[in-house]
Parts: sequence; C-alpha cells; structure tokens
Amino acid sequence: MNKHTYDRRNFLGTATKAMAAGGLLVTGFAKTESVHIDPSTKKNMMDSPMKPVTNSSFGPLKQIDAGLLNVGYAESGPANGPAVILLHGWPYDIYSFVDVAPLLAAKGYQVIVPFLRGYGTTKFLSDNTMRNGQQSVVAIDIIALMDALKIQKAIIGGFDWGARTADIIAAIWPERCKALVSVSGYLIGSQAAGKIPLPPNAEYPWWYQFYFATERGESGYDKYRHDFSKLIWKLASPKWNFDDTTFDRSAASFDNPDHVAIVIHNYRWRQDLVKGETKYDDLENRLAKAPVITVPTITLEGDANGAPHLDPSAYAMKFSGKYSNKIINGGIGHNLPQEAPKAFSDAIAEVDSY
Repeated sequence: MNKHTYDRRNFLGTATKAMAAGGLLVTGFAKTESVHIDPSTKKNMMDSPMKPVTNSSFGPLKQIDAGLLNVGYAESGPANGPAVILLHGWPYDIYSFVDVAPLLAAKGYQVIVPFLRGYGTTKFLSDNTMRNGQQSVVAIDIIALMDALKIQKAIIGGFDWGARTADIIAAIWPERCKALVSVSGYLIGSQAAGKIPLPPNAEYPWWYQFYFATERGESGYDKYRHDFSKLIWKLASPKWNFDDTTFDRSAASFDNPDHVAIVIHNYRWRQDLVKGETKYDDLENRLAKAPVITVPTITLEGDANGAPHLDPSAYAMKFSGKYSNKIINGGIGHNLPQEAPKAFSDAIAEVDSY
C-alpha cells in the first residue's frame, strides 16, 4: 500500500518540487466537492444508505499471456462496451473492486480487473525474468495486457500501487488512457526524491519501508504476510469494519510465489537500495521529471484515510486537462473502491463524460 502508494518520499518530494516550480498550472477547471456516505449505515460492506453491497465473487477468472506475464483477471460487462481497467495496490487485490465492477457493468462498461505482478494468479512466463517491482514495469505490464486484450484505449482507475500505475499510463501513454480516476492524486515518484529526509513525524508512518529495507524485514514479511497485511489494512482504514472473510479472500492473493520478491523490490527500489533494470532507465528518467497528466481526471480521497497523503491542493497543478477532486466522507479509508464502491464507480462514469 502506499501508505505505500503514496511513496512518502517519492510523492512528497515530487509534490514539493512541483509546487516550487510554479510553472505547471491547471488549464481545465478544478473543483473540490464532498460526497457523503452515512457511517451509521456503512457497516462492513455497505456502499451507501441506499444499497447494501453483497458481492463476494467475480465469477470465473480468466488468464492471458501479456508481455512478461500470464495475467489473471476478472472481466465484467459487455465485451463491446467502453473499456475500464481497474488497478489494485498493496496489500490488496482485485477484490477491492468486487462491488465496483458490477455497478460499471450495469452501465454498459467492459470492466477488466487484473492481478498485478506478484499477486493472485498472475505469474511470470519465465523463471529467468527479474522479479522487478519498480514503478515503470507495472505500467508496462498493463499496456501489454491492453495489447493482448486488443484494447486500444480505456478509462483507467486505481488506488495505491494501482493509482501510481494509472497515473504513469496517463502521463506517458495518454493515447491509451481516455480518462483517469486516481485515489490520492498524483503518485509518480523518483529515486532521487526518495532520498530526501523528512521531519520525524512524517517519517514514522513509513516504518514498514524501513523494515522492508532489512533482511529481517524480508523474512518477517514472508513469514507473517497474512498478519502483516491485516495490520496494514487496519492502520490504513481505521474506520472500516471489514470481517475476516473479506480480508482472507484478498489475502489468498499474497500466496503468489513471487509476491514477497516483488513487494520487497518495490520498496527498496524507491529508496535506491536496489537497482532496477537498465532497459527501463529512459522511462524512469521521464517519470522523475514529474510529467503533467493531460487526460481528463478525477482524484478521490477518503475522509478517514489512515495512510499518509497530501492535501489535494498539493497535486492539482499536475493535471492540466479537465479535472476535479472529490472528498468521500463517512469514515472512508485507504481502500476507497471497496469501502465506497458507488462513489468510485460514479467517478468513473463522471470522468467519462468530461
């Protein structure tokens, strides 16, 4: 997760540099509005006061060879509908969208929800491929998936690692991204920004990144990945009363044989403790310059997000197309699509109209 996705240093460093630069302005409109979900009716998987959420499965999952991976994914809605790709983060999986997908399918969208590398049924095609978690390769994975599925352009939405990946695709391949929904805004980072120390009160929430930097941390996460991930869920969404069944359904995805290697490489790479692959250097150099996102965008934030995150005003300048920000009230935490599926699905439909 970014308590995770917000790569504290990458994100904060990038945002600080962007604000200091001052030359990146929003050329479309920018507004912030609040969407309220009554917490008294949002018990466990309640979507809104109007409609309890009851979905527990996507149905049979699909597999397809795409780039370096055989990707596991869920698909909902008509095959000829406008494509929507939904991307999860750490430590979550496709079930963060189990209630979003049918809402969008009912609106006529073709919804694709893939397991990222290192999760669920997504596997590497070769044992010799580096188990690389740097930010650019996850985006390349999704472009390869779109190519394999013959999807030229899609609305892309995500949170945590998924929001960063969606941001990268929108910034680098805008011809493949019709519109963007990004929880917690602009999350593209760099290793240089990751080296910038923060004040102590900004450093301590990132304890797990320091832990992951050690051999003990890697072994500990491998041994206790279930309990570790459950703790992160609770810290990141302190008002979400998820039950064991909900957590265990997603936790099964962390049994992927490459999961620990991908997660540990991801966080060590951010702090420049390990190298990525040189073939991605040019792309990472482009991302390190914090490119502006030009496609229509809605950013979302929960009012009870327990993961470190910036105020939306800090990243509004990074979106130069038509743009708005929404604060989702009612005790909504970091796993926003699963905690407020209607709000997330409504944002996808709204940004499609921009």
